[in-house]
Amino acid sequence: MQRDAPTRRTSRPRSRRGHGDQLRDEILAAVNRLLDEWGSDEKLTMRAVAREVGVAAPSIYLHFADKSELVWAALADKYTELADTMRAAESAGDPASPRERLRAQLHAYCRFALDNPGRYRLMYQVRQPVGDPSQLGHHPARQVTGPLRRVLRECAAAGHRLGLPLHQCAHTLWTSLHGLVSIQLTMADSAAMPNATEGVLDLADGLLDVLVGAEVTDGPAIPAPTEVERVIAASVVDEEPR
Repeated sequence: MQRDAPTRRTSRPRSRRGHGDQLRDEILAAVNRLLDEWGSDEKLTMRAVAREVGVAAPSIYLHFADKSELVWAALADKYTELADTMRAAESAGDPASPRERLRAQLHAYCRFALDNPGRYRLMYQVRQPVGDPSQLGHHPARQVTGPLRRVLRECAAAGHRLGLPLHQCAHTLWTSLHGLVSIQLTMADSAAMPNATEGVLDLADGLLDVLVGAEVTDGPAIPAPTEVERVIAASVVDEEPR
């Protein structure tokens, strides 16, 4: 049963000079605990986080300007871990074939989600604050979509025709992968399906076949921009933040 307010901690010793980073880490850990327990950001407030840590609410504002910044900072390390996993898989792939390196990224994404369901749930299955829509492009999830866009661009440069304009293609690929792993995590009986991961990877390969042509062509490899493409592209801040 969910509780209305965190009660584990009621007070915390005042941080010594120079120990602000320790308090920041405790704040982020508290946000992760509360999001995991409550399943959304609905009850998450600066005051609730302060109670969980055992400090006054103004102490939270010393480190984070608003709830969006707070939640995004708490989850950033998880997106970084996934992005690093995807880059490592890509680096181990065939350097001469961007399409195969993209496949390696997709497989790494799926394996990460299926092997780390708790972390993945916090990243993509717990509702997060939207805040100012103009800041959405700064969400740490861009660490994951950036590598996809980069390798899709390389695929197009090598002559593999994309099924959709670049940013729309990357967004469709990412959201489709999310759908695959989410259904597996929430609806499938993994114990009764020992080869479930391989099945998800096969479906990811199907997405690749639909969105990135296997044959090399001489014509334009990226379709003309659509209105959806323009909207998505406008929200992109960095192609691949490090």
